Amino acid sequence: MASPYIELEVGERTVKVTNPDKVYFPGIGATKRDLVEYYVAVGDGALRALKDRPTNLKRHPDGVQTEAIYQKRMPPKHPEWLQTVTVTFPSGRKADSLRVTEVAAIAYCANLGTIDFHPWQVRAADVEHPDELRIDIDPHPDTPFGNARRTAFLAREVLSDAGLEGFVKTSGNRGVHIAVRIEPRWDFVEVRHAGIALARAIEAKDPELVTTAWWKEERGERVFIDYNQNARDRTVVSAYSIRAKPEAPVSTPLTWEELEDADPRDFDIRTVPARFARLGDVHAAIDDHAYSLDTLLEWYEKDDRGDMPYPPNYPKMPGEPKRVQPSKARE
Repeated sequence: MASPYIELEVGERTVKVTNPDKVYFPGIGATKRDLVEYYVAVGDGALRALKDRPTNLKRHPDGVQTEAIYQKRMPPKHPEWLQTVTVTFPSGRKADSLRVTEVAAIAYCANLGTIDFHPWQVRAADVEHPDELRIDIDPHPDTPFGNARRTAFLAREVLSDAGLEGFVKTSGNRGVHIAVRIEPRWDFVEVRHAGIALARAIEAKDPELVTTAWWKEERGERVFIDYNQNARDRTVVSAYSIRAKPEAPVSTPLTWEELEDADPRDFDIRTVPARFARLGDVHAAIDDHAYSLDTLLEWYEKDDRGDMPYPPNYPKMPGEPKRVQPSKARE
């Protein structure tokens, strides 16, 4: 027997939603139809965050209570109008990833069970030079959101010192993300170095609150600035992306004024569409100006500590320190 389905008109496309009544988010009873209709409702904002970017998909075809499928390659069988872009992984292997060009592409992937969208920090026109610097503020699980908030405002101060403007959003979990639009003239290594310089400057403002320590055993309960999110093939969840949790929280763009008293639990699949209809995309201006990384790279060059460890799945990089956790290095 054929699966039940509905059809949604999304721009110029008709997107089929199969098994629309399947519960995807048991914490609030939200269905697969709710998932797809959510992405259509916030489509302009979601598209702004994903437009022309290679995008990884985190799929839960049977809802968030099941194991995720992490998909970096688009399957060969897909609609002709759905576009792809070729990317190169740290291993040197290549793949054709989703290239989001219209809201219908987001809706189509949501019907495949995609809950989280994870875009690269590059655009299809130039996949070797990022146009976004990312600050991933990751607090300890046992600490309040206020720690992440305080760190975000420290980051804003450092960005101002470097002549940069950042756009802030909730992570959809316990953290905060800040995006800075940059000129696409530095490679992944250089952008990562800029991210390290920025993270170190934030840490210097309050080392009891913030850390850049890659090894968890050195962090304690401090907030971690994950500088490696600027490396090749590392992604953060996109603006307006739902997170794969029973209550369907959303990674929600905020103004800096809103962050002062924001509670990330207020932003979910039910509340964000109404917010979007009322306010529009509060990050609509992010593409108005692209900034230079010259100041951050000058900070990096002046810092005699040099590079920091890459994630374990990366090949050994030039100038990288020994990739071993400190307790084992002492043995």
